[in-house]
Amino acid sequence: MAGLKALNINTPPEAEPHIYAEDDAAIYKAIFGGDGVSTIGQACKATVLSNNKVRIADGVLCVDGHMARIPYGEYEDCEIMNGQSGKNRNDIIVAKFETTGTGGIDTMTCEVIQGTAGETAVDPELTQDDIYAGGKVREYPLYRVKIEGLSITAVEQMFEIIPSNKDLSNKVAELNKNITSVKSVNKNITKMIAGSKVVNAKASTSVQVFTNSEIDKALGVTNSSNENTVVLMTNGDGLAQKVHVEGSTYLNSAWHATFNQAASAGSIRINYVIFYFGYGVVTVE
Repeated sequence: MAGLKALNINTPPEAEPHIYAEDDAAIYKAIFGGDGVSTIGQACKATVLSNNKVRIADGVLCVDGHMARIPYGEYEDCEIMNGQSGKNRNDIIVAKFETTGTGGIDTMTCEVIQGTAGETAVDPELTQDDIYAGGKVREYPLYRVKIEGLSITAVEQMFEIIPSNKDLSNKVAELNKNITSVKSVNKNITKMIAGSKVVNAKASTSVQVFTNSEIDKALGVTNSSNENTVVLMTNGDGLAQKVHVEGSTYLNSAWHATFNQAASAGSIRINYVIFYFGYGVVTVE
């Protein structure tokens, strides 16, 4: 049986160095999920200084797991070539990662990939190798610089913001709070179901859609009735039946869809939502 290839872990004292930048990059990629800019600092904010210069503020970014940063208080100035009168162009400011390969030399630079001027501006093509799979060059787009004639008219963000663990924790806490609030407001609604049902209508202003026993089976209960259940209904196909469902009515242990006028004899699709507030009905005086 062939031996397993050793996993790359911390280098033992007696071993030759064998942990490379790509090993760390694989870990960062697993954590961050790929390319993006962190919320730290100014998050690589862009400022137009002139029609020939865009400044990128400090921030931390990740390109296929490889981390880089513009230190706090520093910046990168990107030179934009002159536009042409009567023509439009899109330039892309990228974070360009290059490597010579396993255990080699890596570089990350901020560069401008110039588009082609024309009647309609299009983005230039970028090289976006999969570095994890052995690629050598990856250009991660940060900003699209739109040039109309001789002027920069817009700088559009193209990168994804990667939230920190604290940001994610705060979002989860907020979602849990909202869920708790909803549960508190609707604490007496114990079951809810929605769907679509085709029933056979007569030339009448209503049609039976559900019996109590059908609702019991759908919700897994045994006591649905007009005292603990609400059924909302709509006409699910106005072309097949040209009537409006104005509401629903409970009659003789069944729920009926009520129409604004007599329906034509034949099928009608009823879309519905059923709310069940079951055992222990809340009474509002």
